[in-house]
Amino acid sequence: MLVLDGKIASAAVKASLLEQTTALKAAGKRTPHLAAILVGTNGASETYVASKVKNCEETGFGSSLYRFEDTVSEAALLAQIEVLNQDTNVDGILVQLPLPKHIDDAKVIEAIDPKKDVDGFHPANVGRLVQGLNTFIPATPYGVMLMLAHFNIETKGKRAVVIGRSNIVGRPMSILLSAEHPQGNCTVTCCHRYTPKEDLIDLCSKADIIVVAVGIPDFVDASMIKPGAVIIDVGITRVIDPTAAKGFRIKGDVNYASAITVASAVTPVPGGVGLMTIAGLLKNTMKAYQGL
Repeated sequence: MLVLDGKIASAAVKASLLEQTTALKAAGKRTPHLAAILVGTNGASETYVASKVKNCEETGFGSSLYRFEDTVSEAALLAQIEVLNQDTNVDGILVQLPLPKHIDDAKVIEAIDPKKDVDGFHPANVGRLVQGLNTFIPATPYGVMLMLAHFNIETKGKRAVVIGRSNIVGRPMSILLSAEHPQGNCTVTCCHRYTPKEDLIDLCSKADIIVVAVGIPDFVDASMIKPGAVIIDVGITRVIDPTAAKGFRIKGDVNYASAITVASAVTPVPGGVGLMTIAGLLKNTMKAYQGL
């Protein structure tokens, strides 16, 4: 059984990017710059943004963080985005989600210049993704594709089931796995909350690749997995555990201990897709710097 280790795959991506930034510096050029906007003090968001800044440093990227109280007005947030849109030294812009309820997520995402939309959420970039054009791929699905490539996972002609249909993971993941490229060419079924349980179990039991992104700990176990299947666990949930040092444990959507008894390859949680999400973001930032 192969552990699809995000530490190994992301390190390879970062090493390649560092080589590029080192060459840029040697040539007297500036390096890519990522600007992040964080609203409020959500613990998970704080940790994620801090990790993004740290990874930028490790790959030779420049980064800047703009913090706002959760009472910030939508107008003020949009004004800051416009400043960054006009800043020629900023290549990528990301706004950490979720945002406070009084701010329209869609309006904020659409305010970002599509050429700086390194999260890949802008409708213009989503449209290009659907059409198979060069674009920014949402970071988590991009990270999954980079992981499949790193570990030489064969996808051509395989049956894939994607559980979850969010615009951030499920839908773009379905598009990418079915697309014409080395980590695509799958026959894809996208399941969601209205997929009958018996159908979901049947589909999973026949799938060569399962991608799970529902945010429900241990949603998939060995009973749903075809022997030899590849399992990609996108879920990450904090589960209260008084015995843990931090008072909680991080769990994925897949029961890892159960899955490894039948699958040929599984991503761990933590240490799997989460690290590749940041790798995808960094790759998108370099693409923005290079003008796609």
